[in-house]
Amino acid sequence: MNLQKGRYTLGGVDLESVAERFGSPVYVYDASQIIANYKKLKGAFKGVDVKIKYACKALTNINILRLLREQGSGLDTVSIEEAKIGLKAGFAPDEILFTPNSVSFEEIEEATELGLAINIDELNTLEAFGAKYGNKIPCCIRLNPHIMAGGNTHISVGHIDSKFGISIYQLPHILRIVKHYDLKINGLHMHTGSDILDAEVFLRGANLLYNAAMEFKDLEFLDFGSGFKVKYKEGDVTTDVDDIGKQIAKSFKEFCKEYGRDLELWFEPGKYLVSDAGYLLVKVNVVKQTTSTVFAGVNSGQNHLIRPMLYDAYHHITNLSNPKGNKRIYSVVGYICESDTLGYDRKLNEVRVGDILALHNAGAYGFSMTSNYNSRLRPAEVLIRDGEAHLIRKREVLEDLLANQIDLSAGASQA
Repeated sequence: MNLQKGRYTLGGVDLESVAERFGSPVYVYDASQIIANYKKLKGAFKGVDVKIKYACKALTNINILRLLREQGSGLDTVSIEEAKIGLKAGFAPDEILFTPNSVSFEEIEEATELGLAINIDELNTLEAFGAKYGNKIPCCIRLNPHIMAGGNTHISVGHIDSKFGISIYQLPHILRIVKHYDLKINGLHMHTGSDILDAEVFLRGANLLYNAAMEFKDLEFLDFGSGFKVKYKEGDVTTDVDDIGKQIAKSFKEFCKEYGRDLELWFEPGKYLVSDAGYLLVKVNVVKQTTSTVFAGVNSGQNHLIRPMLYDAYHHITNLSNPKGNKRIYSVVGYICESDTLGYDRKLNEVRVGDILALHNAGAYGFSMTSNYNSRLRPAEVLIRDGEAHLIRKREVLEDLLANQIDLSAGASQA
């Protein structure tokens, strides 16, 4: 986002004009930033065959998926619905990794029938898969490395109490199942968490995967998950992907030499690719001063951006409408019937009723975690590409809330 001649622009488009044209609240994404993030990560792992599988739970709009497919990305999906959206976006089935947890075996069967790359994180499911498919269908195994990593307990998924993955200590049992059913294991996977800062965590997990991989002779790839930390505010320490790329590439090449042939190296970035490309534009409804606080109340809230409430996440806020106004301290709050504070004690250019505020880093886990709490409507989504703003999701209307409800008073069947 740039300030040019007193107006904030994104991808060459005036942001206030986006709010005027499409209404607010509205999610806005910069295609050029997503592409730049993809290219930077892809280029960090020199000398190895790197495959990027976008973790689409971060943002599943089909237009974002197509944008990343154009760059050569595959998909990491965690539900059959995500996978089906990926297929509609044009991804080939074998470009989509299916990594669910706590799902029924019927969902695994459906994913297999669709031709997806299957990733299994539970011993009973691995046995059931072996009993049905034997060596006819290959699968990947998700291992839990028992490494505590991540910026929040909600997103630390590789520790000993995590529900994700099969414990690395259960490798002997895994091998017994693989041998008994003659399973073809084509990949090993791990994911420790999000907001990982340096190469050490990846290298610790990598060494565990390297050791485990020597037990499997038909591997095609190793998947290191993701977890790259992005910048949310000034002074934030972020993941040095160039350093990680250099160190991981070196260790991976050494492993492949020991393994006897070159494998693919997979990563599953979500937040890294789309977070800083997205903004949530909201309109100020009220400016309310109490005995201790000045509140800027906006036409949005935790129903549209739950991360500040759920993860205590920080999202930088800019007053688009008054870039030269004097700085004052505000708490920016939503219109939900809870204390849905989007930002505490923020120094903003003077905020007035009707001003448009931009919440930064809203591209990842913003729209994808929206809800209709308080029967509020979900916002529109806009993609800025090649200097033009394109509507990629219509704003909901009241009829959308009622569409799947059955009105018994209207004589509908109670069957």
